[in-house]
Amino acid sequence: MALHASVGLAGEDRQKCSFTMPAKATKLNKHGAAVQLSRELLVGSVVSVNNKQGTKLSARVVAQLAALEGVSTYAIEFVEQDERAETFWGIIFPPNTSNA
Repeated sequence: MALHASVGLAGEDRQKCSFTMPAKATKLNKHGAAVQLSRELLVGSVVSVNNKQGTKLSARVVAQLAALEGVSTYAIEFVEQDERAETFWGIIFPPNTSNA
């Protein structure tokens, strides 16, 4: 989905330095999002994502999508796929209706 949201991201970067910083989440979906931030993350690591309502979820970094002018974009997937994950973005996603 082409919506975006501001989030807080916390965890350890590629150099094992702890960080807490704002990030931009794009391509929101009920399983996670793409996040843009000025840190290099390690694929496979787990970060904490906070939304504007104060909900905090753990998310796994599944891929690096881009790196441009000091801003890296990573695909993240919520570790727990529960109701909190489904409502994290404040959006009701349509059910998957593919008949494949």
